[in-house]
Amino acid sequence: MEQFEEWKEQISQLWRLALEHLRHTPPAQLYVAAAIVIFTTVLFLLRLLKRAKANTIVLTGLSGSGKTILFYQLRDGSTHQGTVTSMEPNEGTFVLHGETTKQKGKIKPVHIVDVPGHSRLRPKLDEYLPQAAGVVFVVDALDFLPNCRAASEYLYDLLTKGSIVKKKIPLLILCNKTDKVTAHTKEFIRRQLEKEIDKLRTSRSAISEADVTNEFTLGVPGEPFSFTQSSNKVTTAEASGLTGEISQLEEFIREYVKP
Repeated sequence: MEQFEEWKEQISQLWRLALEHLRHTPPAQLYVAAAIVIFTTVLFLLRLLKRAKANTIVLTGLSGSGKTILFYQLRDGSTHQGTVTSMEPNEGTFVLHGETTKQKGKIKPVHIVDVPGHSRLRPKLDEYLPQAAGVVFVVDALDFLPNCRAASEYLYDLLTKGSIVKKKIPLLILCNKTDKVTAHTKEFIRRQLEKEIDKLRTSRSAISEADVTNEFTLGVPGEPFSFTQSSNKVTTAEASGLTGEISQLEEFIREYVKP
């Protein structure tokens, strides 16, 4: 209680000194100070407004999952001649190709970023998440089982990343190459990812607290993991980059970046 009274007295003294200083400050200096405060406040509000109107959709996933083909399908409807694995992000702001028959002036362009899937290049993802309206995690539905563990580890890291969890950025698990007869369904892929992430959750919780790779925990203790337990909304969809069947991807984009 005595400490509280001391703080109260110190604050009162500082307030009196501030008022005394203002009385002796020339009006011109006060005007300059007020202008600086107003300018700083406006900049701060503009930044908040820019973040509130995030229009970036981030495509990510393992190498070879077909992210870059999907990027070009969204941009101009092409497959970019089959596309090779990207070593640098593909980035652009454009009206979705499927919407180009509409009046462009009334359609909001979308900023799309295709982040390379190589593990060494994944840190680039952090550059785009602050402006992300949604994240699309692309999975190769044709060659899924051999890559299930690696995909689950990457997905686990995304779902426990602070920049995604705190802003509750929606995440779409997009099962690509589903035009192939031997491709796995989105329901199968979802179940397998949940099972694998459940194993990861158990094994990683047993690691010492010195491992700070993941900023948040995942799931409900004592219950099998389900994507419904995630802090942010997680949905699944199907697509085929080579045939141009990306309607479910476009629906996800327009759900979070309004036309």
